Amino acid sequence: MGASHRGDLTRLAVVVLIAVLVLALLVVFLLPAATPIVGTLNEGLGIRESVPWGFGLTVALIAFFALVAGDGLLGELQFMLGAFFAFFLILTLLIAWVF
Repeated sequence: MGASHRGDLTRLAVVVLIAVLVLALLVVFLLPAATPIVGTLNEGLGIRESVPWGFGLTVALIAFFALVAGDGLLGELQFMLGAFFAFFLILTLLIAWVF
């Protein structure tokens, strides 16, 4: 094993250590912030309360699909609109049913 391989392994170990530390800090700081959200979900959600959750999740999924598709945003707009309404309906009903 040459010196360059050792340097690469050291660099990899440092990157993994930093990633673990950042993840631990996120858990420590964001877990208490999620307590009110979890408290709201423990009470249960009806259709009316699940609509904003379904809409937000649908917008995030459609935006993700548009970014992954690359130049497919303009050519596939009609399919994305249909998928938006289908996702919105299904996700809203599932969120209301599960929570």
